[in-house]
Amino acid sequence: MSFTVEERGNLNSPSYRLFFKNGENKYISPFHDIPMFADESQNIFHMVVEVPRWTNAKMEIATKDLLNPIKQDVKKGNLRYVANVFPHKGYIWNYGAIPQTWENPAHKDADTGCCGDNDPIDVCEIGTKVCSRGDVIKVKVLGILAMIDEGETDWKVIAINVEDSEAKALNNIADVQRVKPGVLEATVSWFRKYKVPDGKPENKFAFNNEFKDKDFAIEVIKSTHNFWKDLISKVDNVGGLNCKNTSVSTGGSPNCCTAEDADAAVNQTCPCGKEEPIPSSVDKWFYV
Repeated sequence: MSFTVEERGNLNSPSYRLFFKNGENKYISPFHDIPMFADESQNIFHMVVEVPRWTNAKMEIATKDLLNPIKQDVKKGNLRYVANVFPHKGYIWNYGAIPQTWENPAHKDADTGCCGDNDPIDVCEIGTKVCSRGDVIKVKVLGILAMIDEGETDWKVIAINVEDSEAKALNNIADVQRVKPGVLEATVSWFRKYKVPDGKPENKFAFNNEFKDKDFAIEVIKSTHNFWKDLISKVDNVGGLNCKNTSVSTGGSPNCCTAEDADAAVNQTCPCGKEEPIPSSVDKWFYV
């Protein structure tokens, strides 16, 4: 199973979109049409890379747009870039999401006491390679962190690309501490402080700031997959999400998107143009 991407609009501008195609060169939704499992028998998951390591632009799957392309988040009319909180530069892992998952905002998690954040579940890939935006990689899940972000449950899965040179040595969260000392502590620190330069309070975590193991993580992912299956079966879009897809819903479903509709949606966006400059303020370091 292979996937490619097509850029539209201008990078570093509100017009930028990254659309996905399947092996037949047909447009698809990375939220709904890419299977959650790459190999269910081995608990290997697909991950959609939204943000390559060391970059700052807050790119994400546009859950409310037709075909759910990746685009840069906008807050108060401005493109979002994560702040560099010393000693970090941008995102410290390849960051993205597991497709066909959904953190249900109507479900209060028994462990965190908070409802979901209305997004696919997030993944931090800790391998040696810096991925590219839009890469669809196969990952081995190692553990999970339960972040509480402004009163919402926001799980952070820790994983590694199965093709990484260190993948064989990493099979659970304890292995990360042994093979990559400091990564887990840096991850908690990063997520705790990354919004502080924007005037927000520090984020909090369940389980006394500790990571849960692989088995726990897989159960959380599977539960978000079940929430996604409920979401995709509904007639009305929940939480403003766009659930149209090209492969899951049948022709009689309002969520079925034909190839012609998909082509038309892409053609309504701006053609790929010149990359816009990144503001120099993005390179500023903050000491928190």
